[in-house]
Amino acid sequence: MWLLLAILSSIFAALTSILAKVGINGVNSTLATAIRTVVVLVMAWGMVFVTNTQSGILEISKKSWIFLILSGIATGASWLCYFKALQLGDASKVVPIDKLSIVITLILAFVFLHEQFTVKSIIGSILITAGTLFMVL
Repeated sequence: MWLLLAILSSIFAALTSILAKVGINGVNSTLATAIRTVVVLVMAWGMVFVTNTQSGILEISKKSWIFLILSGIATGASWLCYFKALQLGDASKVVPIDKLSIVITLILAFVFLHEQFTVKSIIGSILITAGTLFMVL
């Protein structure tokens, strides 16, 4: 099931980039990010109520609250930068650079979460980085 959801996530992410590039034309990137955020907020809370999981909010630990808030701040910063970059540059160049987050995530997971950094993940990271550079240069 995780594989299907991951594939759907990549499809929706691709659609997000194309739809955003068209929608941001003539719109301030910060305003566009705020509009997108409101839509995501409504969808997320809608799913909370549809799945009847709103009572779980009382069970969230202080540590989880802190890290979820920090994650939200990072998401907001990412979206603001992404929309401005998308407004200024070609989607075909902005999106591959944005996806370098894969390599950065692997490095951060190794350093902070002590996850395995295997030969396969090292080679994959090098290929992703090289492919990104090849696409944008």
